[in-house]
Amino acid sequence: MAELVKEGKIRHIGLSEAGPETLKRAAKIHTITALQSEYSLWTRDPEDRVLATSRELGIGFVAYSPLGRGFLTGQVKRFEDFAVDDHRRNSPRFQGENFQKNLDLVKKVEDIARQKKCTPSQLALAWVLAQRDDIVPIPGTKRVKYLEENVGALEVELSADDLAQIEKILPKGAFAGQRYNENMMRLIEVA
Repeated sequence: MAELVKEGKIRHIGLSEAGPETLKRAAKIHTITALQSEYSLWTRDPEDRVLATSRELGIGFVAYSPLGRGFLTGQVKRFEDFAVDDHRRNSPRFQGENFQKNLDLVKKVEDIARQKKCTPSQLALAWVLAQRDDIVPIPGTKRVKYLEENVGALEVELSADDLAQIEKILPKGAFAGQRYNENMMRLIEVA
């Protein structure tokens, strides 16, 4: 990748789901511009060490699935509503008791969103944006309506008290189940 930069074929190098040691090794070879990892109220693993390492190395952080694979939108209500080929059917967080426990937590997100006069999606995105200036959430959407809703998160101001309330209700590790099945978890560096 460093050779491709030297040849002018690419401008920057970014990594996905890399852990601290991988980031450090890569940064010794060439500047790493961005790290993309899952990060949201739903998945806070990067807080263990990845966020600190990316900041130490001057690497921007791109948070994918900042809406918890759609769960934090408040739109997901029943496992049966997922299409047969929907990958979320295979996620431990969307199965069995985990599904119900996580649904109960999303109701708390909805309560806080009502207090802030915003949607659950906007609250979830505002929370990610409030974590650090160098974190850029990239929510996926297929509809303009939701794109516009997501942009509205920029107007949601979370005070220190709001963030403390969210932390109290939804501390790291609150959501039940791993984000991927065991085979997929072995392929990523989460800490």
